[in-house]
Amino acid sequence: MDLFGFVEQKKIYQPLAERMRPNRLCDFQGQERLVGENSVLKKAIDHDQLLSLILFGPPGTGKTTLARILAHETKKAFFRLNAVTSGVKDIREVVEKAKASSRFEGVGTILFIDEIHRFNKSQQDALLPYVENGTVVLIGATTENPYFEVNKALISRSIVLECAPLDDEAIRKIVRRAILDQDNGFGRLPIFLEDEALEYMIQVANGDARVALNLLEMGVMLAETKEEEIRISLSLLSNASRKKPVRYEKNGDYHYDVISAFIKSIRGSDPNAALYWLALMIEAGEDPKFICRRLMISASEDVGNADPQAIQVAVSVAQGVERIGMPEGRILLAQATTYLASAPKSNASYLGINRAIQTVQNEKIGAVPEHLRDSTARSMKSRHQEDQGPSYQYPHSFENHYVEQAYLPSSLGEVNFYEPTEQGYEKKMKTYLNFLREDD
Repeated sequence: MDLFGFVEQKKIYQPLAERMRPNRLCDFQGQERLVGENSVLKKAIDHDQLLSLILFGPPGTGKTTLARILAHETKKAFFRLNAVTSGVKDIREVVEKAKASSRFEGVGTILFIDEIHRFNKSQQDALLPYVENGTVVLIGATTENPYFEVNKALISRSIVLECAPLDDEAIRKIVRRAILDQDNGFGRLPIFLEDEALEYMIQVANGDARVALNLLEMGVMLAETKEEEIRISLSLLSNASRKKPVRYEKNGDYHYDVISAFIKSIRGSDPNAALYWLALMIEAGEDPKFICRRLMISASEDVGNADPQAIQVAVSVAQGVERIGMPEGRILLAQATTYLASAPKSNASYLGINRAIQTVQNEKIGAVPEHLRDSTARSMKSRHQEDQGPSYQYPHSFENHYVEQAYLPSSLGEVNFYEPTEQGYEKKMKTYLNFLREDD
């Protein structure tokens, strides 16, 4: 029997990803931190004390499934609204049903709102009294950071939980379960999934279970049946998805080799090479947050004060990628990459903090000079004894807003942790610092 024969036996065909949603917590894969034995949700289910939740994270990480499981495990009525197509009227209808369910059947209600960040302020405010008095247990799902997109009043009445992208093993188990499940999966079909094809699914999914299951379903549909076997190969999947398989193990040596080449290309001022390694990571499904973290580090470590705007670009891009996601985020990543690779370079700040830390670790910690200590403490001290130390001189009261005075412990003498280079803007900083010192 092929997939089409399998479909004909069902009056209404649902996508595999929808059919394979588990109903029990023990069948839920991933998010161990949220649903594990000692987790908040597990204890809330065991004691039937479920509180309102805001679940946020990337698509395909189990937010909707988890909401359904919580309703099933706590034996509560379940209503689902989508913030894109629903409004205050829909909320009120659910509330009336929840009141009736509680009054006549003694059953609580879970109201699940998908994409809750798309509700405007008045729509979110309409939920508040019913969440607060327990008429409904709200479970909101969002791919956006709720602290930015959901109003504070609703956040304060909910527990905010982050659903992380599923790890490779969780995706692997979900795919295998779908192949073996005879009721909702493909357990009645003679499917043989090649190991390389499975790993490709995991790679393309990038933590999204729905993507993996959709790819499996497409593979079953397109596979040729030979010798009573439906074989799904790597070549079949890569051709079907029009995506070339990219050798890239997220936890392997090659992963670290690629990110190393990426950063060294930026450090070496080669934007073309940096874009190549960036493209490889994007195509391989690397976590964009990981790339953003490395860009921010490089902006300070390799560019530094030679171009102080570099860190602003890197941080802005990291925030932008988090807000808009992929694939559009690749444009922002490319902007930061090319900017850093093309900027003048200086590692003086990086070397300076290393020298300072080494001194703190190896030298005796000196006392804070008397004139630099907290003015309140100095004032209290002067009431009880005569202050013999020098007074603090306010630099802004002097020409060039500078006055020579000691800022380091006397035990250190004169040391230079920061040695500005002649690169970019840092050359101006060096000239200015030299001007101040020479003027003394």
